[in-house]
Amino acid sequence: MIDLAEDTPSNPLLRLGAQPIALTAAALLLLIAGVTSIAIWRAYTGAAPETDRVVASRQLQARAAQASEQLVEKTKGLEATQQESIDQLQVVQDQLSTMKRLLASQQADTKRLSEQVANLNESIDGLRQSFASVRSNETDLSSVTPRKPVSHRARASSARKRSRS
Repeated sequence: MIDLAEDTPSNPLLRLGAQPIALTAAALLLLIAGVTSIAIWRAYTGAAPETDRVVASRQLQARAAQASEQLVEKTKGLEATQQESIDQLQVVQDQLSTMKRLLASQQADTKRLSEQVANLNESIDGLRQSFASVRSNETDLSSVTPRKPVSHRARASSARKRSRS
């Protein structure tokens, strides 16, 4: 029998023999052709991805800076508005405390006046009662002592006037 295992080379590089140089040269030519075609395509279209990326990143930075400035302006506007609101609220609170003090003083005045009115009503009632009792006493006295006729009184007063003159 013939042993075939000895005739077959075990190393794949040995199988290629002189062809590795040709394969390497072909791969190098393909690589050079690809790079050249990319360079020609860029030169023809005028588009360079690196410059496009740089321009795009600069535009993004400019937009970010502009947005940041707008946020700062809006924040300052909000701060000013908030301060105005705080000032207005302070004014309203001051007015409210003033109104509370005025209301309290008015309530105290109203209470004092109502007490005075109650005292006056009591005094008037007392005067009415004393007047009523005086009238009842006068009616009792007039029924007991008869009065002189009016003509006597008039004569007596005219006589007194004459005597004085």
